Amino acid sequence: MVVESYAKGEHAMGQGHGWEGAVLKLLRAKDFVFTVTGAEDVTGHYRRVHLTDGGMLAATGVHPTMWVRLWFDNAGTPHQRAYTLVDPDPAAGTFSLEFALHEGCASDWARTAKPGDTIEATVHGTDFRRPDPEPSHVFAIGDPASLPALNSLLDALAPAPATVWFESTETLDGLPFRTTPARHDVRPVVRPVPRQDSGAHLVAQVKAALPDLLKASPEPYVWIACDTATTRTLSSYVRKELGLPKQRVHALGYWRAG
Repeated sequence: MVVESYAKGEHAMGQGHGWEGAVLKLLRAKDFVFTVTGAEDVTGHYRRVHLTDGGMLAATGVHPTMWVRLWFDNAGTPHQRAYTLVDPDPAAGTFSLEFALHEGCASDWARTAKPGDTIEATVHGTDFRRPDPEPSHVFAIGDPASLPALNSLLDALAPAPATVWFESTETLDGLPFRTTPARHDVRPVVRPVPRQDSGAHLVAQVKAALPDLLKASPEPYVWIACDTATTRTLSSYVRKELGLPKQRVHALGYWRAG
């Protein structure tokens, strides 16, 4: 998965987990150590790592879109980045994490992760508020960084149909979507390389289609999980220009464009 900055961000630390780790401790965050049991390349740029949970799932429970903060060493400086759990199994104490590979210490760790490797993690700030009333239709905007959360969301909100705008530099065929053609309309959006438009192409495609789609749904739910700037732009658009109440919109930036 790509760096999850912004609300789930990346931060430089001091010794140990630094000042942010100290703050999380004051907020009663829970720390765990995960152990790698295996890894596999889903595509050339997307890798799945399997782990045991160090007792986490029994202590915290599980909810849709649940995520954890992992602590990576970056040339002696700690950094935390957040990742969504894939297939958590509380009985077995296992789950997987998916990494959209790019430059950076998290991707470097994922590329070389092997059975027996360990990594420290902190759980705090993750939650899931189920829309009430239930969605008649889900409208989701995401990319490879948020794909695990998107899959978890669509499972949790079944049987609601969904329209998904998905921005990616590669074909979607090899990515681990858990969508079904009968319920989910996935609309690929090609991400320019290098991405110099600040998400403008993605925003334009959403704006061109979303207003009419919303009119046909009595209880819509909009979920936005892109880079920070795109997420803010679309969240503002949906709330201010399209008039959706805040309880029908969930927006969280998963990474920050460099």
